[in-house]
Amino acid sequence: MIKVAFATTDRLRVNQHFGAAEGFAIYEVTPEKATLVGIGEFAEESMDGNEDKLIAKVDFLAGCAAVYVMAIGASAIKKLMAKGIQPIRTSEVDAVDELLAEISKAMTEGGVAWVDRAVAAQAKKTEDRFANMEEEGWQG
Repeated sequence: MIKVAFATTDRLRVNQHFGAAEGFAIYEVTPEKATLVGIGEFAEESMDGNEDKLIAKVDFLAGCAAVYVMAIGASAIKKLMAKGIQPIRTSEVDAVDELLAEISKAMTEGGVAWVDRAVAAQAKKTEDRFANMEEEGWQG
């Protein structure tokens, strides 16, 4: 399972610039399905170079492997990448449900670099968790 966010006002299309985004929808995606697990709403912002407005958005997206946006500035990209979140630019015509289907397919078939990295990182976390449990004396 990986978490993916979309900058959207209607939960149907990616239609927001990251810095000025008024809404994000977060989904948990598996090869079989995608489940909406969070909605973030933010006050309308002007694109004025105010970096402080990015912090709350980046913090809200913690734990996501990627965020789909219509546009994004260099400083926002830097902040997201530092948290391990891959920003992905897309066009407004891209429907969230179609993108979710592509991500699910990529989780099974591979070939999409950021999805492959996210799946590998998730598998490593699971392995580490079980190794830690074994070290603590847990019995299965």
